[in-house]
Formats: sequence, C-alpha cells, structure tokens
Amino acid sequence: MTPLSHRLAALLTAGLIAATATAQAAGYHPPRNGLGQPDLQGTWTNASLTSLQRPAMFKGLTLTEAEAAALEKRRAAARAQQDKPTDPNAGAPPEAADPGGYNASWTDPGVSLGRIDGQVRTSWIVDPLNGQLPYSTEGRKAYIEALRKARNSWDGPENRPLGERCILGFGSTAGPPMLNVLYNNNYQIVQSKDAVVILVEMNHDARIIRLTDNKHPQPSIRPWMGDSFGWWEGDTLVVETTNFNPGESLRPYFGNSILLSPNAKVTERFTRVSTKQILYQFQVNDPATYSQVWRAEMPLNSAAGPVYEYACHEGNYALPGILAGARKADKEGRRIEAVDVSGR
Repeated sequence: MTPLSHRLAALLTAGLIAATATAQAAGYHPPRNGLGQPDLQGTWTNASLTSLQRPAMFKGLTLTEAEAAALEKRRAAARAQQDKPTDPNAGAPPEAADPGGYNASWTDPGVSLGRIDGQVRTSWIVDPLNGQLPYSTEGRKAYIEALRKARNSWDGPENRPLGERCILGFGSTAGPPMLNVLYNNNYQIVQSKDAVVILVEMNHDARIIRLTDNKHPQPSIRPWMGDSFGWWEGDTLVVETTNFNPGESLRPYFGNSILLSPNAKVTERFTRVSTKQILYQFQVNDPATYSQVWRAEMPLNSAAGPVYEYACHEGNYALPGILAGARKADKEGRRIEAVDVSGR
C-alpha cells in the first residue's frame, strides 16, 4: 500500500469511527456520578468470539445477522462437544502426546460475535482495512524472535512468559490495549475526582489512570501496564499510556499475540453509549514495530455480578515442573523446542 493509500485508508477509518460514535451517542446521554463526570462505573466484559485480527475466513469488517447466527451456532456446537465428560474407558494418551489442557467448562471466551452500533464485527481492528496488524519488516522479525524466545527459553523462571509467572494476565488482557482472551474477560471501573481505576479480573491487575497530572515520568521509570493519565472530552474519557515495561513487550495469545515496543504510545477512548455498553476505541503508535498507526474498537458490555478474585497459581505449580523437565532434557542431551513460533 502506498503512503497516499495509507492516508486515505486512515481518513476513511477515522470517519467510520467518528460516525459510529456519533450514531451510538445520538439520543443517549450517559448518567453523571456525584462529581459530575460521565459515569463509567460498574462491571464490564469484552468476552466475544470476535478477536483483534480478522480471520482469513472473513472478507470484510462486518457480517449479516444471519451469517453471525450460523457461525455462533457452529461455535456453540463445538464447545458442547469439547465439554462432554471424558470417556473413562479411553485409557492413557500415547506417550509424548499432548494430553490437552483446560476442560472447556473452565473457559469463558464468549458465545457471540461483537456488535457495535448494530453491526456484527469480524475483527476489532478497523485500520488497516484488512483487519491485520501492520508489522513493519523489522517489527515482524522482532515479533517472531520474541515468540521464539518465549517458547524455547527454559534456563530459569525469568525467561518464561508473564502469565506463567503470575505477574500479569496472559495476552493483553490488562492492556493497554485491553483485549479479550480465553477466560476472565471482566473489568470493574471505579472513578474518583483524581483518578479512574480499572480492575482487571485476569490476575487482579489494577490500572490507575491519573486525571490531575498530564506528564509522564522520565523514560527510566517503566511500570507494568505503562504509565497512564487521562482527561475528559465531553462524554469520553481519553487515556494516554507510554513508558511500557520492556518485560511486557510480547503479549502472547495464540493467533492474536501482539508485540509493543517499550516506547509505544497507546491512546484509548471510553464512551458510554447506552445503559449496557461502553464503546472502547484505541490506537497504537509504535514506529519501532508497525508501519503505521493502527486503530481498533470493541464493545465493553455490562456484566452481572462482581469481579471474582483471580488467585493465580500456575507459577506455583507448573514452573517447577517446566524447569525440572528442561533439566532432565539437558542431562539426556535433548533439545526442547516449540515447532510453531509464528503465533498464527
């Protein structure tokens, strides 16, 4: 795509986002809290069959309701099959075969595709128009190398992914940007005069967004989830995040793994568009990794009930086994290496 085409696509996408936000906001006025702010408080979920990037089976950003219903029915049937009781007469799996991980009853990825302003979405990415992450040549190399290291480093716990070590939730569930994963896709938003806090159910990560200070700290200060400050633009909370910790550059989650360099800037917009939905829009500006600024939008839908404690234990039990297996392989002169490092 030429630079001119990139600019035209960006303008078209920006117009689509603006039109969507306007259409949704028409006739709806979000409630105010006691501070006079638009009230975003409550429990919200981004659980969905829609994911960040557009699968190859889809050719455009939207589907008809009939197409969506057919796909959702197939997914429900597949899940029901996965959730059947294990056959007690099946015997042990073959030696060295993958015995599987979670039973489907432990997962909660969502049961429907995402819908924004009445449109069924096939990806959260809206720019580029193909719904794919626009890695530069060097950015893709860095992404593949980061995946290779994450999947093939067994020297010690420091080299293992953050999710395994119970430091942050896997994927980019904590954000920013906040992306849906296999389970625990719930968020609780709490507001005060000086800050907005987003409690992430996965690994009970808490993002604190300052409202009174619009300066990021010096580059040497790089907290988990970056440094965030925000401000109100009408009914929309705008949040800017930089100063990312290098340890969370790779956010692995199957085919929707992403890489953000420590100097990336993520800008998020939270707009309550109905009693049951927040329109969550974000853009990622990361020249070290991507060939252009990329943009996405997703619904945060109201969720019943509280956010439960996520008492991460994988690191307590799985890491000793992982490292013990690696040491055994070392003694036997075997090399442990994952086959697929593409993340797709």
